[in-house]
Amino acid sequence: NEDDKGPYQFVFLQECEYMNALLYEMVKGLQELQLGFKGELTMSENMEDMAKCLYSEKLPMWWVKLGFASTRPLKSWRVNLQERYQQLDDWINDPLNIPKVVDISKLFNPQSYLTAIKQICCQNQGLELDKLQVFTEVTKKEPKQIEGPCKDGAYVSGMFLEGARWDMTSNSLEDSKPKEMFTAMPVITCKAGMATEKADKNIYIC
Repeated sequence: NEDDKGPYQFVFLQECEYMNALLYEMVKGLQELQLGFKGELTMSENMEDMAKCLYSEKLPMWWVKLGFASTRPLKSWRVNLQERYQQLDDWINDPLNIPKVVDISKLFNPQSYLTAIKQICCQNQGLELDKLQVFTEVTKKEPKQIEGPCKDGAYVSGMFLEGARWDMTSNSLEDSKPKEMFTAMPVITCKAGMATEKADKNIYIC
């Protein structure tokens, strides 16, 4: 029902379209390659390129074009693809409600989700979209500890720190531990609010 679709639902549908386009190309290409190996289909240049990529653990060209930004090798990329698919599949079961926590690192277009947060604020408060920005607040919880959707804004995960870590006890940035290059952030609350030109010493712009 079109009336039931809000900003979050449009993001969800767009993500499903991206995923379906990628999966269709992957299945089609792999099926053709399999027929080529059996001698039932003439091997084309694209099929040979795909075979070389798969053999060397690299992503075929069309998978890169239709896929999400990533520097992962093929095996790790496939695992990540399955996790992205699972998040969308969970959302399909209850499309009118967003998940309690959305892992924005597993979206094709994470920015669209942040824009949806601003659009909801526009609808609820009658504000202008171009005068809003997204403010973040780091919680002291992991995704599994979140019991329900955020009442004002949205809970997101999937953000990482490089060369530092977040201390949940002091609620602040700390030096990273030895041999620990990347660390996951706790759940973050994203809220939309009026953009301000006044500098706030307690806010870090990133």
